[in-house]
Amino acid sequence: MKKHETKLSIIPNERIIKRIFWLRGKKVMFDTDLAELYDVPTRRLNEQVRRNKERFPGDFMFQLTSREMEILRSQFATSSWGGTRYLPYAFTEQGVAMLSSVLKSKRAIQINIHIMRVFTELREMLLTHKDLRERIEKMESKYDKKFRVVFEAIKQMMSEKTESVGKIGFRAKK
Repeated sequence: MKKHETKLSIIPNERIIKRIFWLRGKKVMFDTDLAELYDVPTRRLNEQVRRNKERFPGDFMFQLTSREMEILRSQFATSSWGGTRYLPYAFTEQGVAMLSSVLKSKRAIQINIHIMRVFTELREMLLTHKDLRERIEKMESKYDKKFRVVFEAIKQMMSEKTESVGKIGFRAKK
């Protein structure tokens, strides 16, 4: 167990990552998924959010439109929201952080810390990949002229017809 983990917060990162979606240009988590992680009913989570509406501006949380809901249902063969009578809420990273101030159970706080660490890891991975891609593109533009001869030779070798060669090996005498 890592130094900053407790028995309460041991949830595999993959379980959280699978519940982070890209919607309206933001990484979000849905109320149903968060409620499950916090081990509270979704209605309780949403009730606390409604009671503290001023803590959740539009860039922290928003409700899905009917069209977004249809798209999500079509993307998943079995909808985890099947049968709900309301459109789910989506929480951005800041909204998830704010949830810790309205859900005050020990589990909610620990899970929230864990989710925030996963968001941070994802951001760092994306930045690393972006830097790597930019470095490769810079190298390609820098070395493109020098390696053009090599690329042309490879293309020629791939396009040339190969001559049939006689069989190689030993023949057993009959």
